Amino acid sequence: MIQIFFSATQYAAATVTAAIRAGLFGPREHRRILVVSNTAAVPEVGTPLDRMAGFETLRPEFDEVRSWNEFIAPHHPAGWSPRDQDVQLWEKAVRLAWDLGDEPVEIACESIQANPSRAVAEIFADSPVHVYADGLMSYGPTRNRLPHELSSRIARVLHLDLVPGLRPMLLSEYGVEPEAVPGEVMVEVLAGIGEAGADLLARRLTADDRPTAVLIGQYLSAIDLITQDEEERLHVRMLRAAARAGHEHVLFKPHPSAPAVYSTSLETAAAELGVRLTALTEPVLAETVFAYLRPKLVIGCFSTALMTAAAFYGIPVARVGTELLLERITPYENSNRVPLTIIDAALPDAEHAELGRPLELDALAGELAPLVRTVGYCMQSRKYHGSREEAVAWLAAHLATHRKYFQRRRLTSLRLPGGSPVRAEALRRHPAVRRAVRRMRSAARQK
Repeated sequence: MIQIFFSATQYAAATVTAAIRAGLFGPREHRRILVVSNTAAVPEVGTPLDRMAGFETLRPEFDEVRSWNEFIAPHHPAGWSPRDQDVQLWEKAVRLAWDLGDEPVEIACESIQANPSRAVAEIFADSPVHVYADGLMSYGPTRNRLPHELSSRIARVLHLDLVPGLRPMLLSEYGVEPEAVPGEVMVEVLAGIGEAGADLLARRLTADDRPTAVLIGQYLSAIDLITQDEEERLHVRMLRAAARAGHEHVLFKPHPSAPAVYSTSLETAAAELGVRLTALTEPVLAETVFAYLRPKLVIGCFSTALMTAAAFYGIPVARVGTELLLERITPYENSNRVPLTIIDAALPDAEHAELGRPLELDALAGELAPLVRTVGYCMQSRKYHGSREEAVAWLAAHLATHRKYFQRRRLTSLRLPGGSPVRAEALRRHPAVRRAVRRMRSAARQK
């Protein structure tokens, strides 16, 4: 057996490495290959995963490292998949290029509904597939429908237990069981990766003058959730919330793809507030920042890093701007909806609540589970027919206090509590209904 692991980010590679070290892929009896890919819009200008600082701590778990970008060049890994008639040719090409011979192959990959994972699973059409999820999206439903020949090969979903006790919905409609990657092993892996980043932070920040609060940027305008100006204002709101909580030295960790103007607008606001601001533009994992600085507060919008700060490092966390995103996020099936819902429901509002207390993680799952399942049902109702009664009962009892997580139009279309009553006259005038009636009448006349 040859085990092939596909990773597109450093955090993803850390997750699958933690799973290996935890024994979730069995003893080291198989040849293990790590295949790295860069799905950025212009991957040529980025740093490949296997050349990033800290990768050397992951390298011993793998016999070889291959580049998917180089293998399929000039195609882009996020947009390319083989034609049906070419699948067998591509499998032969991969086996020849990577010296796989005729040995059976086992695949571990992220985001099976999207490329490059989907393309790889199609190429190795007879191989078992292990899906691993490195963030809060694992708690939401699968975005796209998978063909039976693919879904039947998925063995499990490996995920980080960021909300202890909350069961992931990802791939559950296909009967795929989730399995948690031990958090303590993940923290050890992140610590190894972060040694180089910790040295950088030590040079940037003196021991007696370190930031006590960290702001996490996401670059939400890149996925068209808000505009760039709105995202700049969102970061300023985070800074004001940190200042309100009494923090005089704040570190801002922007998204790696964020424009420099983001930190420029923050510097202006920091000067007005009398807050010392440090913008960390170097490629350092957020978890390295948490482990090294041990801040007293982390503020963000709905980044997974908020939950890793709380679950892995016990740092108090808070949110800003989730109400705006809940209004803007479209379509309702958007995969970011469940992470956004979890953060909004679980974390205190940084602009109004009392800050500085660690999250009570053990109590979260009981409160979040029915909400997440109901949101998930509304997102993908056709995949979760058995969840309708629970959703109806929960909405009838709790919609008044949780209205912001549900759209009236969606509730109406699913005939759920909180939707608008559909008038018979309006229904009769609907073009789709009129077309259906005409077809039925035409079919009746032909008989």
